[in-house]
Amino acid sequence: MQLSQVIEKSTRMKRLNVVSLKMVRERTLPYHSNIIRSPQDIYNLAKEMRLPDEDREHCVVLALSTKNHVTAIHTLSIGNLNSSLVHPREVFKVCILANAASFVIMHNHPSNDPTFSPEDIQLTQRLLKAAEILGIECLDHVVVTHDAYRSMREQDLMVIH
Repeated sequence: MQLSQVIEKSTRMKRLNVVSLKMVRERTLPYHSNIIRSPQDIYNLAKEMRLPDEDREHCVVLALSTKNHVTAIHTLSIGNLNSSLVHPREVFKVCILANAASFVIMHNHPSNDPTFSPEDIQLTQRLLKAAEILGIECLDHVVVTHDAYRSMREQDLMVIH
């Protein structure tokens, strides 16, 4: 290869990816209301989705409009019997694509014990900090079981430490 060919090859334009982002509706969920007014509403929706019946932890985000209408429901993570990995970027990716003003996190505890784990509280703290920066409010984190639910909002755990 001649020197001029080597120089020409090294100065060729690089190819950059130009992308567009789209949210795709996979299915719909028939439900009597699309508004979240309370943790009880979140629990009722979780039961309708059969979240308490799952044998592994499922973590779900509900993206909400300015009037608390559910604009998107997305399963963030399916874990194992007692844990599920969730990163704030996955939560906010959905919220931004859904034009959410706020969101709710809910997940099941297959053990049927609705007590918050230290990891649940730690995740919520991270989400609250990120939410403050992004301007998308985290309204609640709810743990659901067959018989009960626990709301971090109701237990005054929705404050940044």
